[in-house]
Formats: sequence, structure tokens, C-alpha cells
Amino acid sequence: MTSIHRKKLLSLAAVLLSVCSLGAHAQANYPSQTLKIIVPFTPGTGMDTIARVVAPRLSERLGQPVVVQNQPGASGNIGAEAVAKSTPDGYTILMGANTMLMASQMYKSVAFDPIKDFAPVSMAAYGSLMLVAHPKTGIKTLPELVKMAKAQPGAISFGSPGVGTPHHMAMELFKLESSTFMLHVPYRGSAGYTQDLLGGELNVGFLPVHIAQGFVKNGRLNALAVGSPKRHPVAPEVPTFEEEGVKRIDVDLWYAFYAPSKTPAAVVARLNTEMSAILRQNDVKEILGKAGMTAVASTPAELGVISAKDYPRWGNVIRSKNISAE
Repeated sequence: MTSIHRKKLLSLAAVLLSVCSLGAHAQANYPSQTLKIIVPFTPGTGMDTIARVVAPRLSERLGQPVVVQNQPGASGNIGAEAVAKSTPDGYTILMGANTMLMASQMYKSVAFDPIKDFAPVSMAAYGSLMLVAHPKTGIKTLPELVKMAKAQPGAISFGSPGVGTPHHMAMELFKLESSTFMLHVPYRGSAGYTQDLLGGELNVGFLPVHIAQGFVKNGRLNALAVGSPKRHPVAPEVPTFEEEGVKRIDVDLWYAFYAPSKTPAAVVARLNTEMSAILRQNDVKEILGKAGMTAVASTPAELGVISAKDYPRWGNVIRSKNISAE
């Protein structure tokens, strides 16, 4: 080896050592600047509520400002893409949900992979859905709905706040598993959908448990089943789908925090530690509980397993039913 080659190798080694040292130093000093939590939907949604509850508490624990930015559009794909393409340094975090796994498969052109392009940080909360029927239909149980839907394919109408929403996808999964056909009537938002469901313009539909139960108690809707693996504490008298003979209908909404892929493991671990501690706080549980959500943390690995399991499940529903948001 010539002296010139030796000098070049030594120079390259010095550069690489310098880069590694800078990376290690940056991780050791994390965080040293403002963090952003990107919410890919509008203010007032479940994701937004969680982010704004967590942000000030995370700021206090990390000693740096934590701001919440709403970047809605394309059923959450715009905000998710922004995080996926951001620098993987732990300063840009996605307030995500299982809707990301659905929406990313309903558009023809999506510039990110919801599994490969994110590093799971922690689960944040669960929300449950209840299938209800308007009393004028005479449907009081899930078996009665299945029987009627099979006897009169397409005669029963169901609504949702829009194509690809959890309410819509939950019903499509139910139709797939029960081998039934019902007519979908999509709305632009929850207000009109809920109003027409209560008015009897729609026959059946899914609503968040804490909202549905109020209407069930005053007789305006009939409860058929909850989409959780177990009965819900808000409505303990309402059976699960599996209890009523329809399996594989776990349609809980879940919310979680993600960082861009390639974010250093030490940074992800730090975020997970702090967020887990926040989600265990009683006041946080109470605030989210009033919004119909159950606060719950997880390890990054546990969230990764949940994401990897749900992605193909919803993809199968989307392809089977030829669902498109475009």
C-alpha cells in the first residue's frame, strides 16, 4: 500500500468516525429542540384530542416544546407521508391510527408504506364501535339482521361518515364474514350520518360505543353488537359479534404514535418511556375516557405486531369489496 493510499484511508476513517461521533452525540443530547406531533386529520378528532392531551405533558418530561400540527387530507395520507419523509431524528412524530392502514390501500398513488416507512413508538388509546339498528326496522338482534339481509339482499341500508372510514370498513368486514349484502350510503362527516340514522332514513350503522349507548338507553336505537373482543364496560349488556355467531369482527379503533423509520432505537425508546408514563396518568385516562377512548400504552414491538397484523386484514376487505377513495 502506498503512502498516498494510506493517507486516503486514514482520512476516510477520520470522516466516518466524526460522523458516528456526531450521531452518538445527537442521540445523547436528545431532545435539544422543539418536537412536532403531526395529526393527519382536522382539530377535534380522536387523534387530535390524544395529541393535545399528550403534547404538554411530553414537553414537561422532555424539557423541550412539543407542538401539534394538523395536516389533513386524503383520509390522513398527506400528514402520514409528511412524517414518513421527514428526518428520522425523533423530532417529528405521527399521531396515527389504524385508519392509516386502511387509507393507504384505498388510493392508487400513495408515496409511503405504512409498515416499512414508520418506526412504532407506542399505542395510545382504543375506541370501540357498536352496531345499531333503527327501531322501525324491527331488528333487535344481530342474528335477525343477518337473516333479513340474506333474505332481502340490498334492501337494508347502512350509512357511514364517508368511504373508508372505520364505520364503513367495519360494516364491510361484517358483510364479508356474514356473507350478506347491504346498501352503503356514504356521508360527508358524522353529523348528517348520525342524524339520518336516528331519523330512520338509514336502517343500520356503526357508532362509537359511548355515543350509541345514549341513544340505545332512550330507545332511539337498538343495540346489536359491539366490535370489541370483549363486552364494553360502557354497554355491558350488549353482546360481542362472536357471542352472536359472527367471528373475526374485532373492529376496535386504535390510535398510536409513530416516528419515521430509521429513527435511532435509543430515541424511540426514550419517546416510548415518556409516552407510556403519560398514558398511565389518571387524569389522562379520565380525559380520554370522557372522549370515548381508553388510554393504553405498549412497547414498540407490540405496536409493530398489531400494525403488521391489521394491514393485510383490511387490505383483504378493501380488495374483496373493491373499495376506492378516488
